[in-house]
Amino acid sequence: MHSPQNNSHIFTNKRGNTLIKEFEGVLSNNPSIQHLDAVVGFLRASGYFRLRPLLDNINKVRILIGIDVDKYILHAVREGMLFYGADEAVKDDLLQQIRRDIEHLGYSKTEEDGIFQMVEDLKSGKIEVRSHPSRKIHAKIYILYPDDFNQYTQGLLVTGSSNLSGNGLGIPEQQQYEFNVKLTQFEDVNFALKEFEELWEEAKNCEITADDLKDSINRTYLKGGVTPYELYVKMLMEYFSDRVTESDSGNSLEIPDGYTTYDYQTDAVVEGYQKLLRYDGFFLADVVGLGKTVIATMIAKKFLLENGRDKTKILVVYPPAVEQNWKTTFHDFGIDKYAKFITNGSLKKVLDEEERDYWNAEEYDLILVDEAHKFRSHTTNAFEQLQEICKMPRVNAGQIQGYKKKVMLISATPMNNTPADIYNQILLFQDPRRCTIDGVTNLTAFFSPLIAEFKRLRREHNSSLDDFKALAKRVRGRIIKPLTVRRTRTDIELIPRYRKDIQAFPKVERPIENQYELNEHLAGLFEKTVSILTKQLKYTRYQAIAYLKPEVSKGLYDNAELVSRSLAGIRKNGLVKRLESSFYAFKVSINSFREANKEMIDTFDAGKGKVYIAPDLDINGMTEEEIEEKINEKAKDNPKNAIFKASDFEPEFIETLQEDQQLLDEIWKDWNNISDEEDSKFAKFEELLKHELFKADKNPQQKLVVFSESLDTIEYLSRRISRSDLLVVSAKNRNSQFKAIRENFDANYKTKLDKYNIILTTDVLAEGVNLHRANVIVNYDTPWNSTRLMQRIGRVNRIGSLSEHIYNYVFYPSREGNREINLNEVALSKIQTFHSTFGEDNQIYSKDEIVDRGLEKLFDEAIEGNK
Repeated sequence: MHSPQNNSHIFTNKRGNTLIKEFEGVLSNNPSIQHLDAVVGFLRASGYFRLRPLLDNINKVRILIGIDVDKYILHAVREGMLFYGADEAVKDDLLQQIRRDIEHLGYSKTEEDGIFQMVEDLKSGKIEVRSHPSRKIHAKIYILYPDDFNQYTQGLLVTGSSNLSGNGLGIPEQQQYEFNVKLTQFEDVNFALKEFEELWEEAKNCEITADDLKDSINRTYLKGGVTPYELYVKMLMEYFSDRVTESDSGNSLEIPDGYTTYDYQTDAVVEGYQKLLRYDGFFLADVVGLGKTVIATMIAKKFLLENGRDKTKILVVYPPAVEQNWKTTFHDFGIDKYAKFITNGSLKKVLDEEERDYWNAEEYDLILVDEAHKFRSHTTNAFEQLQEICKMPRVNAGQIQGYKKKVMLISATPMNNTPADIYNQILLFQDPRRCTIDGVTNLTAFFSPLIAEFKRLRREHNSSLDDFKALAKRVRGRIIKPLTVRRTRTDIELIPRYRKDIQAFPKVERPIENQYELNEHLAGLFEKTVSILTKQLKYTRYQAIAYLKPEVSKGLYDNAELVSRSLAGIRKNGLVKRLESSFYAFKVSINSFREANKEMIDTFDAGKGKVYIAPDLDINGMTEEEIEEKINEKAKDNPKNAIFKASDFEPEFIETLQEDQQLLDEIWKDWNNISDEEDSKFAKFEELLKHELFKADKNPQQKLVVFSESLDTIEYLSRRISRSDLLVVSAKNRNSQFKAIRENFDANYKTKLDKYNIILTTDVLAEGVNLHRANVIVNYDTPWNSTRLMQRIGRVNRIGSLSEHIYNYVFYPSREGNREINLNEVALSKIQTFHSTFGEDNQIYSKDEIVDRGLEKLFDEAIEGNK
């Protein structure tokens, strides 16, 4: 295949085909051209400096800059006013942009001369600059023409994507892909010139003068006249300002009755607050159990005091499990009346202007997001809703200026799967292509190769933990360090003035690995079942859209085959994982699948002949009349929810459904004959329960917490253990049992009981609750999201833990199951990447994990000052 040739009328900045070269050619060979008019989104010093030598023969340059005026329009609407423009505000915005550009520009004498040349050009009238005060202009236009421009003289128009910047023009060291087209027909150039004249006239009251620019320069390092001492102070402020504990903020650091003042928490408030202002957001990522809720509340109070109580509105977003904790803490610190509280599944209420329980989205100034890792996927509705709220400009800025909201992301485990988790969360407060992190101007360009590399390492079975560690190091230094406050327990213990505030943390012992062997009969059945699940079963029920006839599915389902395969793959892995969790959970799941598959086959009977496809609806358990009513209702908003006839499908659909049914019936029959007594995994657990987990020297409080991903497994264990001091907790009863949980397992709770000594729970208790009267936990199965293991341990490894040691028992997947879904390797690679990105105190899942205590810290111990 031949490489594509350059086009003399299209400029992409590839293979030397740059816009700056075109300007050089045109201006060098057409002395009759005397005028350059430009409409751009922004003006960068790098662009003007590079273009300036080509303008010596140009009499007049007019540059119109389109500032984003949405925030001013929105403010007018909120105040009930008509919007006619915002001349002064837009002008201030542009000058502020120019100042930022100068400050971030690497110094050279050439560039300094270029900046002052712009002042001289403005003085002499050679260049005029205006900013449009009332329109959001996205166009990029460059018009070059002579004094007597007409249909017989030469003029040209370039339009496309390039701003007047180094990147846009295609300066070699700054090249990025652009797409610009040159037009030379008189009609095209003349039309563009008339459009420009109209816009230029509208911006006549928003002109940038030489005095304006000089005043902006005088507010940067180019002012000159700086003494060595002033330069030294500036250097100290630049490098240490986010570490100095302020002496004039006593109120914001004041602790209410019932709380304890810890230096490590107040230092985190100071550093976190500085990051919040500098980057518009940051991660508060202390390991579990160090009091992130209190730290975040203190930062919120500091923001409230500095922005102004009457000018500040706060939104707190959290999972339902921790609602009471947030409301109580905000109340205790006296700031609850300035905040609204919402669960992470209800964000649409904030965007609903008819919803009276919440302020409108644009009114919030500060947003706190607890368990922020739940927003790691940009494709979910919840992420889209939260991003819309976070990115919507403020309308009532207080003492802290700027239209951008401030966002605090709170999570001990910000990364659960891949570096994409971090990227997506940063998008809640940063512009991916105008990033304000030093040295990373384009987040997308930084993360894309890292995400691809992580996926490659996961695919290649010979990848080592050192490979994942090296990849994580690249993210840690450039992104995580500036945006994160994170302390591990080791960090706290190594700093004397932190250590004196707290008792020694309990020591988390290395994971205690538990494997179990299947008897010969079960091993054979297990292998047969896994083979059917992974090689024979088609999962046709979950691929219905792929079997629709083309004329029926056209326009309804994009990438039907890909989506279908993905859904089938998820179902396959889920069944293998259920088989690993417990035989009982697998039997429940396979029977549900078998019955649902048969129900779909029955819909092809002559009397019914209907198949329901409803991605927005859970139709299981509904009557046929209820299903049709709900689907017809949903179809009004989304036509993908539809009812299809048997004739809408290819003939092989019913055939493969029936083949699947035969296999499902066979699996069900095989496993239905397996008794509880043959469960070797439970036998191993029962042995631990009787002889090890409650040894007095290991478990002095005689408390135990057992986690499983599967509610069916938890209920099965409850039936098999059959003890009176056993408490089973799931999403169904968490709230009703919350008091009992605290009374029996929370070391901080005032009333302590011993009615329950064992908790069997799903991951509903992996966050938002203290269980630290216990010091022994059992992970009965391995979650896909392996950072869940950190959160589980964090329930018992907390400030105030009553035991000196934490014991973590981990049941590994069987050899047979792991061979098919690589659960062990997936868990280990995810955890290692997290360790090397954020740092951790202990091994969580395997003794193979590398815990590097020599990593650069993700916090700076504050310089002590008056408190």
